[in-house]
Amino acid sequence: MIEPALANDAFLADVRAAGDALWWLGQSGFLLKRNGRFLLVDPYLSDSLTRKYASTPTPHVRMTRRVVAPERLVFVDVVLATHGHTDHLDPETLPHVSGTLVAPAGIADLARERSGREPVTLNEGESVEVAGFSIAAVPARHPGDHCVGYVVDGRVYHAGDTEPIDPPARAVDVALVPINGKLNNLDGAEAARLARAMEARVAVPMHFEMFELNTASPDLFVAECERLGQRQRVLRAGERLDLRAPWPVPVGA
Repeated sequence: MIEPALANDAFLADVRAAGDALWWLGQSGFLLKRNGRFLLVDPYLSDSLTRKYASTPTPHVRMTRRVVAPERLVFVDVVLATHGHTDHLDPETLPHVSGTLVAPAGIADLARERSGREPVTLNEGESVEVAGFSIAAVPARHPGDHCVGYVVDGRVYHAGDTEPIDPPARAVDVALVPINGKLNNLDGAEAARLARAMEARVAVPMHFEMFELNTASPDLFVAECERLGQRQRVLRAGERLDLRAPWPVPVGA
């Protein structure tokens, strides 16, 4: 089992002490802090899929220990869901975290059912202001599911799950991109190329090291970033990336 960089009390202490920053929570989950407000994207903080598939041909064996219990995230102002797959819209996580839920319009009923609250819904190309955050829904391509990516405050891009797409934004500070290369997702090289095309100041990989059947090494991503001259940072679960001008830098840099 992979241990998070920080977990539980140590993780929450780091969140309280930090300025503007983001933390990887594993899989596609991130916590963003800006101006003392908190935004959560695609949190999967349970073992719901491990239990669901335990006796099937596709067991979802967890690789990384959970960073924090969802009921401890009572300070969150906004929660974004990119699409309806359980590792992005988890019925055992969402009811326990606070904050206004924002979800694609095509999964409004599912989001309501799994979260227990009425979501704010967006179609691709629409935007909304919630709790001091500007949230824009941008294109993502993932067969069989209503999906979007998000650009938050014009600075942080979260791709959700997606196949290769045209750059949905330019000159973002951070591009959070999937690298697992399975189930119609970008692989590491494709993720690096998307971040470079978006002129991202730093690219951060996600959607790996959660389940044994659906993961990938970040080595391909790192190698392609180096070839392209794309700045990148591979985070451990529970690790912080500070958002300091002129671009995000690793803690301690």
